[in-house]
Amino acid sequence: MAGPSNVEGVFMSRVWSTERAKHLIQQIQGIVNGGCTDQMTALDNQGRILSDPNVWDGPLAKTFRSSTWPETRAALGKARSELEALRNQLQKISQDIFTAGGGA
Repeated sequence: MAGPSNVEGVFMSRVWSTERAKHLIQQIQGIVNGGCTDQMTALDNQGRILSDPNVWDGPLAKTFRSSTWPETRAALGKARSELEALRNQLQKISQDIFTAGGGA
């Protein structure tokens, strides 16, 4: 792959892609847009239910409510934010691949 070239004083980068790149981006998009976020939502819902002392109580339940679940829920929130950033980046990558001729 060639590096940036200077055409009339404007630097341009070469964009090159394959059908495999297109296929891989589509697979990643499917994971991010479907199963992954759905599983995270399900995990959040179940964790919130399990945190209810009317559902489960005792020493381990208190630890779960006070530290385990809040830390996990914060990590889920961060992961959702990261997935949203990835989703946006995948849109740009997909368009770049299409522009390069890897899409039909």
